[in-house]
Amino acid sequence: MATTDRQDLTGISIVMPVRNEAEMLGEALAALTPLRRRGVEVVVVDGESTDPSASIALPLADTVLTGPPGRGSQMNLGASAASGDTLVFLHADTRLPDDAPEQIQQALAGHRWGRFDIALVGQSRWLGVIAALMNARSRLTGIATGDQVMFMTRAAFAAAGGFPEQPLMEDITLARQLKKAGRPACLTRCVESSGRRFERHGVWPTIWLMWRLRFRYWCGAHPADLAREYTQRDNRDAR
Repeated sequence: MATTDRQDLTGISIVMPVRNEAEMLGEALAALTPLRRRGVEVVVVDGESTDPSASIALPLADTVLTGPPGRGSQMNLGASAASGDTLVFLHADTRLPDDAPEQIQQALAGHRWGRFDIALVGQSRWLGVIAALMNARSRLTGIATGDQVMFMTRAAFAAAGGFPEQPLMEDITLARQLKKAGRPACLTRCVESSGRRFERHGVWPTIWLMWRLRFRYWCGAHPADLAREYTQRDNRDAR
């Protein structure tokens, strides 16, 4: 382990888009402190939060930016400000394994991009099944999602045109573009992501909704229409 601790990880930039994540953001960024000490850059892009997300991030990240809300546009902004040649896109509710940088470096020695397997954390006994299905689907199709922590060379990101600035499915669209240059490195090492969205609305109703939206997107539905349907569910549950 001492050798790993001395390894210089300069050149890796983690980009984290956030919006109203004050409840978990401090813990999420604190978990990245050991990586920052080893040279990993952390860039947080706040999407005009109405809570203290930006101020929480300031002492715990190398760069904190503010831009219009929208995960795709926020991640593009973070990528443009990042200094690394390796870009890692991490959600605030997802935790990396301790050896994530080494895993990424090894993967990019033979691929232009990749993603991790995912483990969903929560109370429902179905979350393990869902995660296994997500990982199997990704391995079969070569398409990754943001929950699986997509990483890539800066050159691959630029060649793919970055994230589309659309309200939903921005990760799927970028993965499709990246796949044109080669299939992803599908790492069996797991990142841990919160199962909160599944448990909040019910595991199987959420799965049904996401598959329905993805099928409609594949058939050509506009992302704004899909985002509206996704948001309407949240608004109904809030009443």
